[in-house]
Amino acid sequence: MQNSIKDKEYLRIVKYILEDKSFEKMSNISHHCSNRYDHSLKVSYYSYKIAKLLRLNSEEVARAGLLHDFYFETTVDYKKTTNKVKLFTTEHPKQALENAKKRFTISEKEEDIIISHMFPFDFRLPKYMESWVVNFTDTFISIFEFSKKFSYKFSYVTNLYLILILNSLK
Repeated sequence: MQNSIKDKEYLRIVKYILEDKSFEKMSNISHHCSNRYDHSLKVSYYSYKIAKLLRLNSEEVARAGLLHDFYFETTVDYKKTTNKVKLFTTEHPKQALENAKKRFTISEKEEDIIISHMFPFDFRLPKYMESWVVNFTDTFISIFEFSKKFSYKFSYVTNLYLILILNSLK
């Protein structure tokens, strides 16, 4: 997807993350019917566009949207984990935040965006409007990606729903 984004302002904001060697490794990790790199890029870019429309801090949204799933399977033994729901709802946001803080300078708002992106599946309620934007965008993109496994009809409904939401923001 990176090649399809021609928005120079957006790319200026996130270029240093996209070029980071650790971040680039996410392109090798599957995520629904895509990979984690492309998924994060979609969440980041669409959240950025929505944040701009709403006159929120679009730069923090763009950065945190990219980093919301910045975790690697090697940090946890997924095969031995019995509670996979807990792992994917509460643990991966913590791991993503830890990794983001190790590699980049993260603001308080960006921390909240990353750690609360799984609400309501996780108990961490988003504190900022920017966090809500990434939360909703991630949810809808995940539904769309996941729906590809079942049928294209379901993804059409998801697309229609996303279009309706984006049009209502204008």
